[in-house]
Amino acid sequence: MSVLDKHHDALEVHETMFGTKNGRLAVSLDLLTDALALVGQHGVYCQVSEPSKGGSKMDIALIMEQIKDAKELVQSTMELSAKSSSNFNSKQ
Repeated sequence: MSVLDKHHDALEVHETMFGTKNGRLAVSLDLLTDALALVGQHGVYCQVSEPSKGGSKMDIALIMEQIKDAKELVQSTMELSAKSSSNFNSKQ
């Protein structure tokens, strides 16, 4: 199953609101946010179930940093796209 099929409903809603490109970026941002929450939950689980081991903290911190960076890139792309479309609309 392709990612477009898997997330069809969310894509349809967001693409209707924001257009195809920004709609897909918005769904990507939602997926990254969900992944960030899952990694955070996993980190809590690891601390509770194995309090004496601290090895997974660093792995989780690195994963969370990468996801946060990806979210920032997606957000900046959406902002650039919004600015360029508003500039285009104001020129018409």
